[in-house]
Amino acid sequence: MTTPPPTRILIIKLSSLGDLFHALPTVRALKEGLNATIDWVTQPEYEALVRTFDDVENVLCFPRRNLRKELRSFRHQLQQKDYDYVIDLQGLTKSAAIATAARGKRIIGPSAARECSRLFYKEIAGTRNKERHAADELMDVIRHLNLPVPNPITFPITFPKRKALGKGLQIALCPRSRAAGKDWPIDRFANVALALRQQHDATFHIVGGPDDRALCEALAAAIGTGIHNHAGKTSLIELGSLLQMIDILITVDSGPMHMAAAIGTPTLALFGPTSPLRTGPYGTQHRVIESPFHSGKKRISKKTRQQDMRYIEAITVESVIQAAGDMISK
Repeated sequence: MTTPPPTRILIIKLSSLGDLFHALPTVRALKEGLNATIDWVTQPEYEALVRTFDDVENVLCFPRRNLRKELRSFRHQLQQKDYDYVIDLQGLTKSAAIATAARGKRIIGPSAARECSRLFYKEIAGTRNKERHAADELMDVIRHLNLPVPNPITFPITFPKRKALGKGLQIALCPRSRAAGKDWPIDRFANVALALRQQHDATFHIVGGPDDRALCEALAAAIGTGIHNHAGKTSLIELGSLLQMIDILITVDSGPMHMAAAIGTPTLALFGPTSPLRTGPYGTQHRVIESPFHSGKKRISKKTRQQDMRYIEAITVESVIQAAGDMISK
């Protein structure tokens, strides 16, 4: 097979944490299929993380919090290179505007383009289909360019190695997400941990952000001994280094869930109001417990679902203990 001539690609994927990981397989396929050098535009809080992505050479930061002050500088930086392809994998008006501002021969938007973003693109990659995982949907760009679609897909990322966590089974718990309706009750997490500690003599690691500290401290206190609370104490890079040392992560639908799945850490994910079909942990080594609750209404908005605790509370402690035990035994 003849190697194509070198190309330069600008990827635009601003957020959120899970969405960044979903883009990795597409970026790998672009790099290999087009013999490409990859630059990536993201938000400042994710800059260090994107620099750990194996296929990315340069990272540009979109100054969303100081846009008026820093717009001219950002635009100048954006136009320093002539790109063969500018590919927006976000599909929002602001990301499409960034794509237009860059110097690109071809500007391509995703099949999931929303808001007014379609007005900015010269090309749209495919037609949206919500009945598939978000990582698979982003592959529409690869099909649009008639490039080989990898099977299986991979998530090329390298976190620094850290020292061993100790002997025995190491289990991480992620009890918080960005929506209250996705968060399983803390007392249930504690009951699962107590049962698994008794059955498997496990050591537990609680993960979360700075805003999760109080809740995670309460969880740590409820579990008692054999617990390490990392909430609010790790950067995203340090979190990745920690999760790659974990034997199993038990989590709600959250950013750390996608991080763990991308690096291959077996993940048990609890899904209440959201769909694992679209945003579940990607890969066969993971397991999802989906809420059995149904409101009975034919149409209900995502925002309303994520405020309704009945979805996540329908998941029982017993079902999580059983599923975790099954994963541990394998």
